[in-house]
Amino acid sequence: MTLSLRGRLLIGVISLVAVGLLVSDVATYLTLQSSLVSRIDDQLKSLSTVDTARTALANYPTCHGRGPGSGTNFDPGTITELIDTDGKIVAACGVQAFGAPSSNAAPVLPKTLPNAGTDIPAPPFTVEGTGGVSRYRVTDWPENSFATPASPGGRFVVFAVPLTPVQTTLSQLLLLESLIGLGVLGATALLALIIIRISLQPLQKMGGVAADIAAGDLSRRVAPATPKTEIGRLGLALNGMLSQIEAAFAERTESNNRLRRFIADASHELRTPLTSIRGYSEMLRRGANESPSDAELARRRIEEESVRMSTLVDDMLLIARLDQGRPLERKPVDLQTIATDAADDARAVAPQRTITLTAPGSVVVEGDELRLRQVVGNLVRNALVHTPQQTAVEIAVSTQNGTGRMSVVDHGPGLEAKEMERIFEPFYRADPSRSRDSGGAGLGLSIVSAVVSAHGGKVNVKETSGGGVTFEVELPLASASL
Repeated sequence: MTLSLRGRLLIGVISLVAVGLLVSDVATYLTLQSSLVSRIDDQLKSLSTVDTARTALANYPTCHGRGPGSGTNFDPGTITELIDTDGKIVAACGVQAFGAPSSNAAPVLPKTLPNAGTDIPAPPFTVEGTGGVSRYRVTDWPENSFATPASPGGRFVVFAVPLTPVQTTLSQLLLLESLIGLGVLGATALLALIIIRISLQPLQKMGGVAADIAAGDLSRRVAPATPKTEIGRLGLALNGMLSQIEAAFAERTESNNRLRRFIADASHELRTPLTSIRGYSEMLRRGANESPSDAELARRRIEEESVRMSTLVDDMLLIARLDQGRPLERKPVDLQTIATDAADDARAVAPQRTITLTAPGSVVVEGDELRLRQVVGNLVRNALVHTPQQTAVEIAVSTQNGTGRMSVVDHGPGLEAKEMERIFEPFYRADPSRSRDSGGAGLGLSIVSAVVSAHGGKVNVKETSGGGVTFEVELPLASASL
């Protein structure tokens, strides 16, 4: 059976109090018992006891039959006996309560009395009793210690005090301790139940919030959440964990949405060349023999669409490999050389444009030269395709704070803020109406972002002063990465 936290705490508190009461009661009982018995022992060992015994025996046989004797300072039922060498009682006197009938109570003595053989009383010891007295505290002396003339040797005087008052007092104490203990346990249980219930209310509230969170409401947070209490610190930890879970779920949802968009866009991009290939293949099959020009057109378009589809698939595979963390080739690469070649290529493709290069010195990074050339080539091609034909393009390479920096700046129409946020998404085109033949499939900048991230760098986009777009790439220098 599994107990609740409230039940375990309640049982723990009650058990602790019960153990404390038990230890206290046992200590009190034993202390009082020792005190009462010690007081009787002090009486038995005092000189007054010897005088009482001497007086009682001197009055023998007046006190024969245990009639009222001397020594009224002793408890009623106290007995003085003269024991012969054969163990028979020669004389006996007892202290009797006023008005009480005679009693035949007597101690049951052992066969051998533990006297030390001197006139000093033997150490007190406890014996059983008869006649309504269960126990006696007893001491004894040799009769000769009283200097009684003509007394035969070897006889002993026994002085016995009943332990009935001690036992009565201890029984009353035991009853009182039991009643008080039960009352304290009951009050403790009630008070502990109230305190535990109040203390666990925040946990119950947390349980309700956790149920809502388990039902799908990840925006809920538990309370209290404060560093001042243990439960509050637990609330802080839970809220931190919930924030991370919510962020992870949001990231997973966004990742799934991106994946769905990627698949949909990839399917859409592949559908066009496949449709064209199928159409031209059908045309080639039906009329190739009748019209050689149509057959030539069909073959050319099939080849062009195949190349385009092949390039598209290669780009998608590259992005997928980079997202999976596939290792790239690592060797020193000079960004100045790559930027110079990119500028020369741009001048050859667009001779009417002004292409400027600012690269005052060698900037060596560690990475994959082919992929880094693809990064620069895609950025420059993006500037050439998406700006008017007379717009200047500026390429710059430099170092700053232990990183190699490369920028591609154009002065075209620029981008809106919402377009800059999505510019590196696969298949995203800022101008959806642009032809795929002139504008591409929208994977160029996605490849740029993936390659730069795989090299441990970052790429940023911002508005160019005076209009246009500036792409900035930061890569760790070779010396900093080795």
